[in-house]
Order: sequence, then structure tokens, then C-alpha cells
Amino acid sequence: MLAAERHAAILDRLTRQPAVRVSGLAVSLGVSEMTVRRDIDILEARGALVRVHGGAVRPGSLSSVEAGFDANRTRGGEAKRRIAAAAVSLLAPGMTVSITGGTTTYALAALLPGIEGLTVITNSLPLADELHRLRSASPRDAAPQVLLSGGQLTPSKALVGPLATGTIASLRADLCFMGAHGVDTDAGITTPNLAEAETNQAFARTCGQLVVLADASKIGVVSLARVSPLDDAAALVTDRPPGDDYAARTRILCDPVPDPHLEERP
Repeated sequence: MLAAERHAAILDRLTRQPAVRVSGLAVSLGVSEMTVRRDIDILEARGALVRVHGGAVRPGSLSSVEAGFDANRTRGGEAKRRIAAAAVSLLAPGMTVSITGGTTTYALAALLPGIEGLTVITNSLPLADELHRLRSASPRDAAPQVLLSGGQLTPSKALVGPLATGTIASLRADLCFMGAHGVDTDAGITTPNLAEAETNQAFARTCGQLVVLADASKIGVVSLARVSPLDDAAALVTDRPPGDDYAARTRILCDPVPDPHLEERP
């Protein structure tokens, strides 16, 4: 494959997902990882993408850019469902679980009814609304009790700010499911929203175990505000194995989603 063809393939992949990994591109393009890194360097020099640890992201996907909830809700639906199913396996009857905002954590909603005696603390307006709807349709003893923080609404429909942070800081959860805009071995768990970072830090401080939910497009992405080091997470639940450098920092739970764009190799 010519260099121009590889460059076009890399950019085409980035039109369909916000981030790509060097290892995945090397396999799908049939070249070495060194060749892919050189291609990424060339494309970054042209302003076509931004290089990050282990891969590349779309221009503007770093820093303070935050996509809205509705824009992200339909992306990677199968990956989010698999991540949610793997995450819910960590729950037990009678637990109190805190759940942060985001579309990946929202996928948990449909799986929570039926876990007896569950209490949910959340700052996600869509998650609380969906759990309320499901509660109306479920036997009362199977429906989670929901505690919703107050606060200011973000584009991801999460409630943040002093009111949200104060409420969350006053409560205690056995386990926290946290979504993320980016997960990186060096930068840790990050988000583009400063107020959301502060609120998520309160979630992390007030739980027995922190579990991060992030699909493969979030791995290697670094955003504006740091929430927590990756080492603080008891587990990372994702849809593609992120590599030994991540496994060295935390437990990896992975229910792989087949890549429809992966070319068959002889």
C-alpha cells in the first residue's frame, strides 16, 4: 500500500471514530507500527490529526472540547452495551453504586433493575430519568433507589459545580462507575470540563472502588482536566485490550467488539 493510500485510510478511520491506535492501524494496514508512527507524524504536520500516546485523535478532540450527550449517545452503541454488561457483573445486591455522567455510563441503566436493594448515586440527568422510567415499569423491590445531585448542567447532561460536588462528597458508595473523555497511562483519567473534573474527583474520593468505563476511542486520549491517576482505578472496563502498559496500572475487563473495518489477512 502506498503512503498516500495509508494516509487516506487513517483519516477515513478518524472520520468514523474520534481516536485510532497505532497497533490497530498496523494490523489493518498490514505495515509495521514504526511505519504507522511516521504516517501519523506526517499527518500531524499537515494539521490533519493530533498525535497522542499510542495513537492519534481528531484535531480539536483534546483540550476543552466537549461533545454533547445526544451527539455521542448513538456512537459505538454495541461497544457501550458490552462495556455495561461487563461492568454490571461487579455489582451485588444491596450495594450503593455511584455513576458519573456520560453516554457509556448511561448504557448501565437498562441493566440495573433486577439487582435487589441497589442504591444509585448519580449526577447524570439522563441516567436518573431512565432509572425513574424503569422503576415505574419494574417490581418495586427490583428497582434501584436513585439519589440525584443538584448542580449546573453540562453539554454531556451531567450536573456539576459546588452543589453537585458538595452533595456527592457527603455520601459514600461501595463502588463508582466513572465515564471518561480520555484514559492515558501518564495523564490518567481526564475530561474537557473543569467543573466536571472537580465533581468526578468527589466521586473518586467517596467510593470503595473506582471502575472506569471507556471504549477504545478514549484510550490514549488526553483532555484538559485530570480527574485521577489510572493507578487509582480498581479496574478499566473497555471493548478492546489497551495494551500491557495499561494492564500494568490497573485490572482490565474487556468484552471485545469485532472490528468491521479490520481486513482479513492471509
